[in-house]
Formats: sequence, C-alpha cells, structure tokens
Amino acid sequence: MKTIAILTSGGDAPGMNSAIRSATRTALNLGMNVIGVNRGYNGLLNDDIVELNSNSVSSIIQRGGTMLYTARCKEFYEQEGIQKAAKKAKELGIDGLIVIGGDGSFHGAIKLCKEGLPTVGIPGTIDNDIECTDYTIGFDTACNIAVEAIDRLRDTARSHEKCSIIEVMGRNAGFLALNVGLAVGAADVLVPERKSNDVCSHILERKKQGKTHHIIVVSEGCNIDMKQMAEMIEKETGITSRITVLGHIQRGGAPTMLDRVYAAKMGNYAVKLLQAGKYNRVVAIQRDNVVDFDIQQALDMKKTIDFDALEICKFISK
Repeated sequence: MKTIAILTSGGDAPGMNSAIRSATRTALNLGMNVIGVNRGYNGLLNDDIVELNSNSVSSIIQRGGTMLYTARCKEFYEQEGIQKAAKKAKELGIDGLIVIGGDGSFHGAIKLCKEGLPTVGIPGTIDNDIECTDYTIGFDTACNIAVEAIDRLRDTARSHEKCSIIEVMGRNAGFLALNVGLAVGAADVLVPERKSNDVCSHILERKKQGKTHHIIVVSEGCNIDMKQMAEMIEKETGITSRITVLGHIQRGGAPTMLDRVYAAKMGNYAVKLLQAGKYNRVVAIQRDNVVDFDIQQALDMKKTIDFDALEICKFISK
C-alpha cells in the first residue's frame, strides 16, 4: 500500500476534517503517499485531486465542513461510471481509498471494491442512521447546535406564552430529533419511526398544569405540513404557534470535542485497515471502541431509535 486517497461524499458533517487530518498523518507516518480527492466521486472521475501532506492538513481540525469539498455523483449510479472511476484510480497510482460519508457513499465504495480498488468507509453524517456504529461523525455537533438554537427560541416562547414548533434535520431517521427533544425538555417530539397524533392533547394537559409555553421538536423525516400543524394547535388549544426550520445551520460550525476525537480515532483505524489488507470495510464505534464491519453487512443492518428514550421524553415533559 504505497498511495492512498481520501474523499468525502454526500452531506458534509462537522468532524470530517478531523478524520481527513488523522488519516493523512497516519498514512504519512507509515510511509505512504496521500491524495485528496475533491468533490467526492466526481473528483475521482475528473482528476480533481490534490496531494495531502502534514502541512496541508494543519489547522483544519477546528473547522466545520470538509476541506475536500463534497458533492453527489449521478455517474456513480451507472456501472460505466464505477468502472471509469476504478480505472482513473489505477492510472493515478491509488492503491487504497478511504470514503468518509453516509450510506449512499458506502454503496459507491462497495462497487469500487468490486472493481478492484481496496476501499474503507468512515461514517460521517449528522443523521446517525448507520446501524453498525453507535455514533457517526457530526451527530454530536448537530445536536448541540440545535439545542443551543432551541434554548434561545424558548426565551421568546416563554416571554410571549407561545408554542414554538422547531423542525430539525435527520433525513428519514429520528435520532437527531429525539436526542435534541430530550435535551431541551420538549413538550412533544415527532419522529418518523413513531408519529404522534396527541400534540394538542399534550399541550392542553400542560396548560391545565399551568404551563404557559411549549416546545415541539419535529424531525424532517415526518414530512409534516408545519403551517397546517401550527394552525391546528392554535385552533384546538388557543395558543399562538410559531414555526422555525433550523435547516443547514445544524451542519455547520466548529465540531465538538466528541466529533473531533471519534473522527481522529476512525481516520487512524481506517488507514491501518488498508495497511493490513482489510478491504470493503466500514469503521465503527461500539461501546467507545473502534471496530470494523463488512460494508454490505453494515448497510443491511436496520437501525432504529431508542423508544424507551422517547417514552422518557414524553413522561418527563408533563
């Protein structure tokens, strides 16, 4: 393994730069050359590459996003695109590839491995929806950003005695919404895995107990008409409701300590997997230990939210 390449694909996530830094410096210390592939799989197809060295990855550990940029790649949906990328990698002298991203990125990694390019994946997504790992890079930062924003919104909701409905990201999974909702003491948390029709009754019950303001956290995966929901709450409870969609603010900003530490451990581990000749793997965190799984096995696993935590959230919100 003389030369490895690193790319980030799919949605950006805080901590990706820490993983790039760790993988680069680990590889250099093991005597390897390192190539950075810009703009995900597109960069591999279009020779959009840069040499990475110890200096080029300096002072990026505290930065959000990804220094290598990221993008979706439609060509990777076709076998012709996969074969072209594998051929390009061979021409560039790339002996192994580290892919930092989510499940969509890992599907591409599997295909490249089948074409003869040794590949290892690192889970980087704020959605935390990859079953084999307890934790994905970016999740902790996104949760903390959402919690801080909702704490600020609560001040206004309390002052005006209103209901604040906040939509958080998470794609089709409710991990972000559940953890944020529990952390901010939300009156209700709506997740795709278990949609609730009791929002108004919960608010009315809280109102009887003397509660004057309410926080509702909604996962974007619920696909709820937020305006319609606000109107329903006002009509059935008499409480004025306001909508806030946090959006991509959750994906930006400096990564937390947890994201930096886990990303550093994963980046180091990924390089050592390639060095040891272990390919088609995904790095994972389980019980605070770094482990690895076959990528296809990891993708076949189904991850679900902690329903006990959802019940706790409802129980202590009253």
